[in-house]
Amino acid sequence: MRFETKCVHTGVDKDGTFNSCTTPIYTTSTFYWDSLESHKGFDYTRSGNPTRSAMEENIAALEGGISCRATATGMAAITLVMHLFKPGDHIIAGDDIYGGTYRLFADVFTKWGITFSFIKMSDTETVKSAITPETKAIWIETPSNPLLNLVDIQAVTKIASAADSDIITIADNTFCSPYLQRPIEFGVDIVLHSTTKYLNGHSDVVGGCVVSRTEELAERVAYNSNALGLGCSPFDAWLVLRGIKTLAPRMEAHQRGAIALARMLETHPKVERVYYPGLESHPHHDLAKRQQDGFGGMLSFDVKDGRPVAEKVMLNSKLFLLAESLGGVESLIEYPESMSHASMTQEARRAAGITEKTVRVSVGIESPEDLVADLKQALDS
Repeated sequence: MRFETKCVHTGVDKDGTFNSCTTPIYTTSTFYWDSLESHKGFDYTRSGNPTRSAMEENIAALEGGISCRATATGMAAITLVMHLFKPGDHIIAGDDIYGGTYRLFADVFTKWGITFSFIKMSDTETVKSAITPETKAIWIETPSNPLLNLVDIQAVTKIASAADSDIITIADNTFCSPYLQRPIEFGVDIVLHSTTKYLNGHSDVVGGCVVSRTEELAERVAYNSNALGLGCSPFDAWLVLRGIKTLAPRMEAHQRGAIALARMLETHPKVERVYYPGLESHPHHDLAKRQQDGFGGMLSFDVKDGRPVAEKVMLNSKLFLLAESLGGVESLIEYPESMSHASMTQEARRAAGITEKTVRVSVGIESPEDLVADLKQALDS
């Protein structure tokens, strides 16, 4: 099946009793056994649930993995992956990753004895030089949040495999979704998502997932997910599975609006710089064309004159809601300095290139003409 067909049909046809065209929600916490030794595949919803399994089957098929485990939040997915490591391990990550990921790494797991190097991941030589004998993983976020820098996925996986067979590569694919990018095809070992975002697409659920490329990793992830109790609820799984059915047409709509906005912003006198891989001026435009099937619905831009102008633009918009998160059908605008990346130190934000001028936009599925007109009037004001 092609991608759009998988979105609609994989994991859906599970009701043999009444032939429901949608996946049922199994809200039960426990399942009765047939005997002391056997049951029908599920015993307790923390360990597994038919609705959650249906969603996991769907996402694994879309990403090209052999297994998926769904979690209660996107941060729970990252936490699940981090439990593959132990004190003394070293992990390489980008310096411009999502603020919540940075906080978890820098403030929580460092206390467990895991060390991190936050580097410019777009430079493969910098990635090579950051590897130490203790390195166990390279954390890839591409495009990065919020500056839309790209990482050459295939180059990094080759670096990891050439350096040490024990180094695994992990990709956060939230910004692109599997519709636009499938890191496993480039050799990545683990792919994760905040399913809150594009996979769900309607801003009405929080969730995450971890997709594994190998049986060995799948078994470890599944064991830890059950042991830690990180699984998402059946209703949340049902909402995400419902949202995935329209992933393909939604991503096309997001992209149409994003490129229209990016082109307007690139010529506006109040805008200093636009961060969008779909623009020919973006330094990683050619890489985006090689490893992505489109340029996505996220963009950021720097305004001239800093925070006062940024604040006026965000508050004067009529269609862009001032809110964190991304990937929903409605357009959102936010200020990384005090919102999505406030958990990073100012020093870390500046090193990553996030300044008081930076504004991040999640482009919804509204009319591109309306979005352009609204953001333009906000800038003009």
